[in-house]
Amino acid sequence: MPVFGFGRTAGIAPVGVARVPQHTPIAEPAAGGTHTHDFLVLFYAHRADGRLVIDNRRWTVTDGDLFVIAPGQVVSFLDPIDATVTDGWAVWFPTDVVRPGTSGAYSSWRSHPLLLPFAHGTHRAQRLRIPPSDRAGWVGRLGSLDAELRARRDGHQEAALAHLTLLLVAAARLPTGVADQLRSAEEPLLAAVFDVIERRYQEPISLADVAAELALTAGHLTTVVRRKTGRTVHQWIAQRRMQQARLLLTDTNLTVATISRRVGYPDVSYFIKRFRAEHGVTPTRWRDAAPGTS
Repeated sequence: MPVFGFGRTAGIAPVGVARVPQHTPIAEPAAGGTHTHDFLVLFYAHRADGRLVIDNRRWTVTDGDLFVIAPGQVVSFLDPIDATVTDGWAVWFPTDVVRPGTSGAYSSWRSHPLLLPFAHGTHRAQRLRIPPSDRAGWVGRLGSLDAELRARRDGHQEAALAHLTLLLVAAARLPTGVADQLRSAEEPLLAAVFDVIERRYQEPISLADVAAELALTAGHLTTVVRRKTGRTVHQWIAQRRMQQARLLLTDTNLTVATISRRVGYPDVSYFIKRFRAEHGVTPTRWRDAAPGTS
């Protein structure tokens, strides 16, 4: 089963959007094959009549359904996607797109008010209902986001994130009774893992270190985290470090060597190698492509 990561490109807004099925992307969250992913997905079925499976739970898909899909959930369509959804949209984005304004990358996205529907874990997907009177507005917002990402005019990153925020605000305002359930649903082990990573990602921390803090074996911790999130502890540590590196590259004038040390890589050459492998460009090129830094 494929596990999709969010492919970041320097200078391009970290948001993906696709109309379904008119321009359904290949190997992305709107595709019909069974898959999982490490990012957040909004899947809106404007016109639909079919069946969807998320983590072995079957859902009917009808007009106005909005599925909120968290990282690590396994998604598949029982029927061909063009038969299930005759008109819809998928939007996907990494967890650090909506900045919380405070430290704490992992606890932050899960506690951010606009990301609350995603935060309850990886095995209880949510299907929200968009009232008929609001559906045209949703199509308009999604179309505006799509147009902005396609045109890539000056300021498109800021504009795309503004459109995404409006979508998340609209989702948070949907009349639904699941809010209390989402607030009370917890993943205590994952929260503990993320807390350790958050406190210690700036130092040379390993899987064994995280497991020792939680009084677990490394093997057990690896199995649980991979099953619930689709990633290993080591991958989460690397992702947290790269998230902070991107933030420091775009928001500060710190040297690459200083940033390397601040995100847990004492060897700047190794940091540059890892950054290039993840993003396709060096940290310096990433900084040059960021809006407002040229």
